[in-house]
Amino acid sequence: MAASSKLLTPDNCALLLIDQQAGLAFGVQSIDKQVLLNNSLALARTASAFGLPVVASTSATKVYSGPLLPALRAALPDQPVIDRRSMNVFEDETVLAAIEATGRKKLLFSGMLTEACIAFAVLSAQEAGYECFVVADACGGQSATGHEMALRRMQDGGATMTSWLQVVLELQRDWTRRATYDAARAIVEANGGGYGIGLAYARDMLPH
Repeated sequence: MAASSKLLTPDNCALLLIDQQAGLAFGVQSIDKQVLLNNSLALARTASAFGLPVVASTSATKVYSGPLLPALRAALPDQPVIDRRSMNVFEDETVLAAIEATGRKKLLFSGMLTEACIAFAVLSAQEAGYECFVVADACGGQSATGHEMALRRMQDGGATMTSWLQVVLELQRDWTRRATYDAARAIVEANGGGYGIGLAYARDMLPH
C-alpha cells in the first residue's frame, strides 16, 4: 500500500529553524527552557538522521539575540545560518530563496517566539502554497497564553500542529527500516523521556 500523501516522509519535507537564540530563549515562558532545548535538539537530530533539508535563520545576532544556540550548532555543524532583519523569514529574500531551493512543499517550523517569528512565517508560507507543520513543543512563546493563541491562529490559517516525537516516528514509521533505525532509536532514547527509557530498557534487558 502506498504511503498517504498526508504523512511526512524524508523525501517530502524540510525543517525551518527560526531564531533559536539565547536572547529570545530568555523571554520564553510557555515551556521550560531546558525542555524546549531538548525538543529542538531532538528535531535537529531528526533532520540530520533522515537527511531533511534545513533552513536556519537568526535575527539581531549582534544586537541582542546572539548566535544559533550552541547545542543546535553542534547537532548541525555544517549548516549555514542566515541572519536577517525582518521578523518574518518570508519577507527576507535570502531565506526565501533557501526555502525554495529545498524543493519541498511541506515545511516543519521550530523556533521563537511563537507569537511573532513563527506565526508570521507560517501564515505567509500557507498563503504562498506551502503545507505547514508547526512543531509546537519545539517552539517557545513569551507566555503560555500567547503561545496557545498563536498556535490557534496558525491552525485556523490551515497549518497542522505536531510534536517532535510525532515527527521522528512519522518519518521512521517502520522499525525494520534499517537505514535510519539506529539513529531514530538513539534520538528517542536520548530525548524521549519515559518512552526513551523504555526503549533503552527493552534493548538492554529483554531478549530480542
